[in-house]
Amino acid sequence: MAALPSNGNGTEQGDGNGNGASSPPGAVAPMVDLQELCHWYGEGEMRRQVLQRVDLRIHPGEVVLLTGPSGCGKTTLLTLVGGLRQVQQGRVTVMGKALEGSSRRRRQQLRRHIGMIFQGHNLLRCLTAEQNVQMGSDLLPGLSYRARRDQAREWLRAVGLGDHLGKLPHDLSGGQKQRVAIARALAAHPKLLLADEPTAALDSRSGREVVDLLKRLAREQSCAVLMVTHDPRILDVADRLVEMEDGRLRVAPPLLATS
Repeated sequence: MAALPSNGNGTEQGDGNGNGASSPPGAVAPMVDLQELCHWYGEGEMRRQVLQRVDLRIHPGEVVLLTGPSGCGKTTLLTLVGGLRQVQQGRVTVMGKALEGSSRRRRQQLRRHIGMIFQGHNLLRCLTAEQNVQMGSDLLPGLSYRARRDQAREWLRAVGLGDHLGKLPHDLSGGQKQRVAIARALAAHPKLLLADEPTAALDSRSGREVVDLLKRLAREQSCAVLMVTHDPRILDVADRLVEMEDGRLRVAPPLLATS
């Protein structure tokens, strides 16, 4: 895999304790700070609580993996942190900005600094792989068209797709589409990366390369990473492993060192 395009300094990381919260290393402010977060779906008799008093802090340069059974609220948590849903109850602070009661415009402005990788890929079918990734680079201020194009190509090479720049999504496999989506999310040099099963469509080798890339992004660019996964092969990349069940968080047992 090609070298990671550089755009940052060193990182700091925290460790886990309590109900998913992390104590900061020194005085480093958390990139994500959730306090007593609750969320419901439905109305009246159909109203169902999917998040129950969730506390979670993630610091710059920290990789947190979120596991748990399907339907337990993991994706809902990602969308709230990413400003894709209105906060109903509790406190959500991302990059120092409180999201409870925030306007749609304020959340849109915040999302310019957040990379999101979801299972649906969400690639534009009429654009090539290079053009889809360049949409991420377009969020960076002060870059010429040539610079944005070159960055898009660098990120595609970084995820192993340097030979697929001109292909449209329908000419790519599911795993290749996922890697294009990952490259697009990284091209904007996000301060926070939210990933929902980023290795689900990838073979073991490609999955390992992708999570190693995300780990390097966290370390080299002080990017905080929150990743939902069911993939036991990648748990070792986490600084902290948090489990969700029935809308509640708990810190998982310490990760064992692997040889």
